[in-house]
Amino acid sequence: MSSELFESLAMIEEEKGISRDVILDALESALISAYRKHFGAVQEVGVVFDEETGAIRIVARKTVVEEVENHETEISLDEAQRIDGKYGIGDIVEFEATPKTFGRIAAQTARQVVFQRMHEAERERMVSEYSDRQNDIASAKVRRIERRNVMLEIENTESVLMPNEQVRQDNYQVGERYKVYVVEVADSAKGVHLVVSRSHPGLVRRLLELEVPEIEEGIIEIKSISREAGSRSKIAVHSNKENVDPVGTCIGPKGMRVQEVIRELRGEKIDIIEYSENPAVYVSNALSPAEVLSIEVDEDHHICKVVVPDDQLSLAIGREGQNVRLAARLTGWKIDLTSAQKAAQAAEEEEA
Repeated sequence: MSSELFESLAMIEEEKGISRDVILDALESALISAYRKHFGAVQEVGVVFDEETGAIRIVARKTVVEEVENHETEISLDEAQRIDGKYGIGDIVEFEATPKTFGRIAAQTARQVVFQRMHEAERERMVSEYSDRQNDIASAKVRRIERRNVMLEIENTESVLMPNEQVRQDNYQVGERYKVYVVEVADSAKGVHLVVSRSHPGLVRRLLELEVPEIEEGIIEIKSISREAGSRSKIAVHSNKENVDPVGTCIGPKGMRVQEVIRELRGEKIDIIEYSENPAVYVSNALSPAEVLSIEVDEDHHICKVVVPDDQLSLAIGREGQNVRLAARLTGWKIDLTSAQKAAQAAEEEEA
């Protein structure tokens, strides 16, 4: 071994922030393991690093005892004092035990340990760096498309947008940029990677928060979001100040704020409604843009029976039931819709 190892350690400590002592501790354990594996030693051994010469030596260690029971690990007081009169009971005596062929093994082991520690440190750095990005959005660039998987570059780190996290309306092209939601920072056997999504409701939440400073200031709260990615989202908002209109604030002047979110979501429709503690008012708002004539709240069964004008029943239901489905998810209430005509007929039959 040469002093190049220790020069490399100093460089790694400066550039990568990995303590040389950490690497040397790991290297010592690896060298002892390699020594036992190749030379079958059973005695207690240690490693001595000579930074001036670059030499790495193996030393056998024996404990000074009055009566030796294990010759591999113990040495008598008389024998120890013949070596050096300073030794006493309990002291450790070291003996040179470096095999002639150990240099090649030491060099190979050192390379492996340094590489492994650098790899581990990089993983730790990524976990630390990206852990703060979880449940946040990131700007991603499309690197390539492999079958249905979209390979993204996020701050010099590659991530995969899986098919179930994609949006049908997104026409992914190499070189284009998209905002993605960081669902998780995963540390697996294959390394650290970001689990990202374009279909997660959190993406809508964070995009709106970025456009509406009143949300960050705590003036307006996003109470709930229901989303069918690529098609439509409903967002319930609440104002903590009486003189601030939560819906109008989120929509913005001439709809500019919400339009920015819609543009990023490639045209996905967004309904912003006002949250209410009153379930009848809340469900009525959630069924927007349909008009509601009356609501009967069944607390025991958690159902809202809603009556709408005859000409607005299909609007309240929405295409393939989307509007009422999103409203139910948003509010957490089961919604039983009926038209005014059918409600009147049912009332007449009940009366009869």
